[in-house]
Amino acid sequence: MTDPTPNGESSASGAKAAETRPRAERGSPAGGTNTAAVDAAHVDKVFATSSGEVHALSDVSLTVAPGEFVSLIGPSGCGKSTLMRLIADLDSPSTGELSVFGKTPDRARRDQDYGIAFQKAGLLPWRTVADNVGLPLQLHKAPASQRKARVAELLEMVGLSDFSGHYPDQLSGGMQQRVAIARALAEKPRMLLMDEPFGALDEMTRERMQTELLRICAETGAAVVFVTHSIPEAVYLSDRVVVMSPRPGRIAEVIDMELADSSQRSDALREDSSYFDMITAVRESLHGGSSASRGVETR
Repeated sequence: MTDPTPNGESSASGAKAAETRPRAERGSPAGGTNTAAVDAAHVDKVFATSSGEVHALSDVSLTVAPGEFVSLIGPSGCGKSTLMRLIADLDSPSTGELSVFGKTPDRARRDQDYGIAFQKAGLLPWRTVADNVGLPLQLHKAPASQRKARVAELLEMVGLSDFSGHYPDQLSGGMQQRVAIARALAEKPRMLLMDEPFGALDEMTRERMQTELLRICAETGAAVVFVTHSIPEAVYLSDRVVVMSPRPGRIAEVIDMELADSSQRSDALREDSSYFDMITAVRESLHGGSSASRGVETR
């Protein structure tokens, strides 16, 4: 597989373009294994519309290692969510090859290799917190005793054990998103696909949820592919940030986050100079040195 060539080096201190080969293959602890969580090779996606074809993705090649946290960022309409939908088997590539843990996306979906969380929690209002979390297990006919134990484990993990009998409308937005994340983890997936899950939250709740997500990922060892419009969010969460170009979406640059391991990060990082260096590196890659937001959050 040939990786895309970065557009150029960032001028931020210590930042550099990185090939699409994951950090795990360059000696991180995740590198002892196995089949890539995601392996995309020369993927294109073209949509047919009444006014003609829309070329959403062009020649996208990317590998995500097991346990790695990778964020996709770029201007609105650049194909971030389209790429995630292809990984999730919600759509199919027009050309190119795509595998998830060495399988077709369809097979990986059937094997419950990944869970999905979207911007809206999507909880069923007539089901309690516990019943929402346990829904995937119920649908796959897990025994009641196994389901009860797994739900209790997940609610403990996301800090909602005391709310198991509550209904979604009795929860804050951040609590609802924690329920959605717990539900996505119900069948112990090896990867989470997350499409702007914190985009509708206020800034304080959003930052708290980011730290919670890193803790949960450290506990589960799941890989994450995360779509966001926020540069600070991408930097804080990620091992690598994938910068995408305007449509047709291409990988313009992949930037290693030269920060503490994501499992070790805390709110203190947000005041560290290395964090601001990485924000500058991603911003410059997105905007060619311009500080204008152009559809991407810089806060």
